[in-house]
Amino acid sequence: MRVFLGVTGASGAPYAERLLRALAAADCEIGLTASRSGIEVLATELYGDPSLPREEVLERFVGVSADHVTIYGEGDFKSPYASGSALVDAYVICPCSMSTVGTLASGAMQNLIHRAASVALKERRKLVLVPRETPLSSIHLRGLATLNDAGAIVLFAAPGFYHGPTSIEDLVDFVVARCLDQIGIDNTLAKRWSE
Repeated sequence: MRVFLGVTGASGAPYAERLLRALAAADCEIGLTASRSGIEVLATELYGDPSLPREEVLERFVGVSADHVTIYGEGDFKSPYASGSALVDAYVICPCSMSTVGTLASGAMQNLIHRAASVALKERRKLVLVPRETPLSSIHLRGLATLNDAGAIVLFAAPGFYHGPTSIEDLVDFVVARCLDQIGIDNTLAKRWSE
């Protein structure tokens, strides 16, 4: 399976890290782009240092999954993920900032993450957005509704508790499992309802 993963500047780096590992474990071919704000969030939330250089953050983030990941710059519109003629199975933006939601809902494309999501929508491919903002303004809600109406799946980073989580990792796995379900990847990351 070929998957595009966009990382933007919303809090939620542990979700992105766990998702990247799960995609690699499922032998997916992953195209990765992180926005400038996404890099800062990864550096802050995963490595405790927002001043880390982009290259070091991405090297740490990709880590053991390197064989499955190709990193593309924010402005790399030559990337295969920037064109509908490239065969891509799914696109995920995790975490997805409200700035990204607003840009996508308006049809604007300022970087490769926006362009890839726009391609997913126009080609009617799977696009999963994982926002982690709260509370939401009516502007946010309208943007999310617009994207939902256009075919995107809005999957909030809102873990459940019925599976009896005992750690932060269990909560992260719950959200990542739902994301994998949406793009069609079998997984056993979280206990399912009534199991």
